[in-house]
Amino acid sequence: MSYSSEHKLLVRNKIIEAARVLFNRHGFKDVTIDMIMQQTGLTRGGFYNHFKSKEALYSEAVSSFLMGRGAQWRFDAGVDTNNPNQEMSKRMIKSYLSSEHLADLDGQCPMIALPSDVERSNPEVRASYQRLLESMVSMFELGMVNQDNKKRQKALSITALCVGGMILAKTLPDSALAKEVQNAARLVANELT
Repeated sequence: MSYSSEHKLLVRNKIIEAARVLFNRHGFKDVTIDMIMQQTGLTRGGFYNHFKSKEALYSEAVSSFLMGRGAQWRFDAGVDTNNPNQEMSKRMIKSYLSSEHLADLDGQCPMIALPSDVERSNPEVRASYQRLLESMVSMFELGMVNQDNKKRQKALSITALCVGGMILAKTLPDSALAKEVQNAARLVANELT
């Protein structure tokens, strides 16, 4: 039986989203193709109709965040990436460095959830991760009101504060220091916008 291209795309996206969540929960190494396909209610045999390897799926899962779960997260935070300005940057910083984002392991940005895995991964996965980073930097850079020649450096610094602050906070669960790190990163990031 032949399936429509729409059906194939829906199945592919279902696999990508299930994998993204499982990678966030367990990391690349501890997630198997069988786990992913079981999560989607599909058989292992169908995996290779959509992806050439687990690494290819990993790259897609990282990339999917921007327009998938990440888009929903930005919408919920009131961040309009089509209207980059200082207010949108401040909303992004507030939401990114929030306790809600930190607690949402399944929905966490891959830049927080997966940095060690990505660093040890193949170039395709690292390129997907870099596209996420570049997207965040670009949003902050476009949202800056000042026209000095340090916009790029400031946007990179804000991104590093957001991602780095959350990675540190993640390693210190339920700690007062974790909250201090998030608050300090938020304060300085906002000063740079």
